[in-house]
Amino acid sequence: LIYASGSATTNIPHPSRLGRVLRFCALSLFFTGVGYIMASAPAISTINGVLNPPSDAETLDMFSAGDEESRQIERYIQNHPLARSIRANPDFSESRPHLKVPEELRVHNFTGGTLAGPRRIVVPPVIWSEKGGKSLVSICFLGEDLCGHPGIVHGGLLATLLDEGLAFCCFPALPSRIAMTANLNVNYRKPAPAGRYYVLRANTVKVEGRKAWVEGRIETLEEEGKEPIVVTEASALYIEPKQAAVSFVLFMAARFV
Repeated sequence: LIYASGSATTNIPHPSRLGRVLRFCALSLFFTGVGYIMASAPAISTINGVLNPPSDAETLDMFSAGDEESRQIERYIQNHPLARSIRANPDFSESRPHLKVPEELRVHNFTGGTLAGPRRIVVPPVIWSEKGGKSLVSICFLGEDLCGHPGIVHGGLLATLLDEGLAFCCFPALPSRIAMTANLNVNYRKPAPAGRYYVLRANTVKVEGRKAWVEGRIETLEEEGKEPIVVTEASALYIEPKQAAVSFVLFMAARFV
């Protein structure tokens, strides 16, 4: 453009086409990068939660009962003589392992997410694990919406709880603390009424390299001095996959990145 003022003229330079293209590309890259970072933030948080889970002690403070039924169940478990006696044993560590699963993944976890809640697994099971993966004790409450036959806890759920509990028992005894179920044998001894408290007990009977053999049972949680009723017994073999730790990290990275 040329502006006339008397005899003087002024030229206002236009930006070159190359300059406009470069500025457009720079802005596009900037906003694309910002969008990627914002979209990736939940995935990064989830991966960090998997690789750096809460400690056993931290999981004990992560659950807050939201209704009166949950509060009553929580108080009963925490104050039961069995819980107090194991808690006093320095060879056992207390935790709620399902709460170590990041919240974004917990909704897809069968026992920690799908089956958790009112009238089901009302509060996260409390677990006491002996040093070295020698034994384990867990207390849980199984609600009325977990039935197969009316009023009776579904046998498939009991098998699932045994599978998880026996696995939790032997994990500390394996090199990478990760294992897959190779074999699980379950024997049902008595019906398990719904709306009751139960104890899962497990013992690691043998470890050879990446393999661990575990035995356990589920029994009723009774008042002190009363004999519990065994409802289910199981034995299992767990095998740690080769390169377990590296494979797990790569799997998580492929899933979220």
